[in-house]
Amino acid sequence: MAIERTRYARSLIGILCSSTLGVSQATSFSANMAFLQGSPGEIHELARYEVRPEALAEVVAAIHEFVAYVRANEEGALRYEVWQERDRPTRFVHIFVWRDAEANRIHGASVAVKKFASLLYPKCLAPVEFIEYRQLDANARFQRL
Repeated sequence: MAIERTRYARSLIGILCSSTLGVSQATSFSANMAFLQGSPGEIHELARYEVRPEALAEVVAAIHEFVAYVRANEEGALRYEVWQERDRPTRFVHIFVWRDAEANRIHGASVAVKKFASLLYPKCLAPVEFIEYRQLDANARFQRL
């Protein structure tokens, strides 16, 4: 089944690329392409939210403190990034990849999460939205520092 999906995806890429690259270039491009996907068991999530403008400085400081904790204490957090929207700086996205369900559980049960959530949630304009994704492809694998 996975092989069939890979063939199907490569044929779609070939079709899409042929309109811009030309048929021979597209065939070569799609045949040599390797898809990079997460390891089985990894959990890929994001969280997004918007805070009240008057809370921005306090939230940014809390984000830095929280991510420092994750970096130092959670080996199962393979990736934890926080992005701030450029044109609307009160909007944030957290991107995380957990090694497995146990790493996600440990994170969710930590005192640091409870502290961060207790500061963040009252300052949000709406509830934080958590979304789980399946990694489809990437240009490279991320690595721990």
